[in-house]
Amino acid sequence: MTRKMIWNDLVRNRAVSLITILFISVAAMLLSLAAILTVNLFGAVDRLMADAKTPHFMQMHTGAVDMAGLENFADNNRNVADFQVIPFLNVDNTELILGGNRLTDSVQDNGFCTQSSRFDFLLDMENQPVNPQPGEVYVPVCYLRDGIVNVGDPAVLCGRTFRVAGFVRDSQMNSTLASSKRFLINEADYTRLAPFGNVEYLIEFRLHDLSKLSAFETAYSAAGLPANGPALTWPLFQMISAISDGIMIVILVLIGLLVVSVSLLCVRFTLLAKIEDDFREIGVMKAIGMRVWDIRGIYLAIYAVMAAIGSGFGFMLSLLFKDALLERIRLNLGGSGSPARELLLGGLGAGIVCLLILLYVNGCLRRFRCISAVQAIRFGAQDDSSHSSRIVRLSESRVVSCNFILGLKDVLARKRLYGTMLAVIILASFIMVVPQNLYHTISGDDFVTYIGVGNCDLRMDIQQTGQIGEKTQEIGRYMENDPEIADYALFVSKIFPVKLDRGETENLKVELGDHS
Repeated sequence: MTRKMIWNDLVRNRAVSLITILFISVAAMLLSLAAILTVNLFGAVDRLMADAKTPHFMQMHTGAVDMAGLENFADNNRNVADFQVIPFLNVDNTELILGGNRLTDSVQDNGFCTQSSRFDFLLDMENQPVNPQPGEVYVPVCYLRDGIVNVGDPAVLCGRTFRVAGFVRDSQMNSTLASSKRFLINEADYTRLAPFGNVEYLIEFRLHDLSKLSAFETAYSAAGLPANGPALTWPLFQMISAISDGIMIVILVLIGLLVVSVSLLCVRFTLLAKIEDDFREIGVMKAIGMRVWDIRGIYLAIYAVMAAIGSGFGFMLSLLFKDALLERIRLNLGGSGSPARELLLGGLGAGIVCLLILLYVNGCLRRFRCISAVQAIRFGAQDDSSHSSRIVRLSESRVVSCNFILGLKDVLARKRLYGTMLAVIILASFIMVVPQNLYHTISGDDFVTYIGVGNCDLRMDIQQTGQIGEKTQEIGRYMENDPEIADYALFVSKIFPVKLDRGETENLKVELGDHS
């Protein structure tokens, strides 16, 4: 009998049922996709870092390296499992041409390195360490994603021609948020290209106990070892690798929660309307002795069927679209190797939507306790006289029309019903307006000033090794000879004269513009 009632109700209200199922399906699809992407993202990051043997602590350093001091520190620190120093050759982007595309406009600091023999491996697209042959170069995977170069294309590096033999994943610098990118070349080629760039050293450590990483950082700093550059750690590598693709997941979750809210409000709207239409029948069922739970069970079963259909359909849609959304993650990081877990969590995301619908419907049906059987049978509607205001006479109104007053009275008489409709409209507008405003905010000219970069026409990042006074005078003379920027010479002269703590490399940032 219950199945027949459910079927008759769905058939009789086909349009309302289809729209409700559609909203539930979209909400389930978005949350299921977010769960699938999350498990794949973090699984791929963990697998990449495990295959590459990412260092737990890395100190970037420009200048002379005290190898004896580093070896002595590593030998005396019981937490050090392994230690190495990798040279990284920084070159100017104007010296790099990939597949006919010069990297002059690239904001990345590109450089060359050779494959490590102990840890911090650069991996191919199968997550295996790569050993290039002479004349071959393996390019960071970000340039494949951007469509700049393909396998087999020529690459002109510092005037020498190489063949792009493949692409590498870098567990440290893979993300677009990382400012540096490593090209992998043969040791003989690295020796030939060494005169064309500046060497920066990556001082790397693997630890026995990762929980003591903070203490290790403190010990390294207290030892006075080479530290002319930023220090990076394992948690930071994980965050940088995950955050760029994690933004997409956060957006999916946000939109999914908004669609869930809209779905709940749509269910509330249709349920209140249905209760209002069936008010007399509900009174008859209470009058013949049916328990409130039995009456609630009939309506709950109807929405349970719609929630189950919508959630199941949404889960199937998520499986259909997941490959397109996972393509970027798999290209950057590789596979997660956990298909069973992604199906489990994806189904869990759709199941949560179904559970929320049922809990919400069950809460809305509690109003059955307050329905009077006599009132429902006699009037066929709930008595709102206790909540109504004074009688509004149509003859008293000379400002607005009768239709407006009648409409207003209907809205005030059914505030919950129309309030639900208003909430749906507000949330739908929010879903449409927020992405557009976010785009305009990020693309605005003043956005860079909000994140700490001054409004300037030119920015120079200068690495200097002790001759800061000479460089200050050199740049000042250049600017005085250029009529367009001569007014900024005084401004630059005030920026450059700073005291260096170590007398070693110092990163100086100069911003030129209307600030002078």
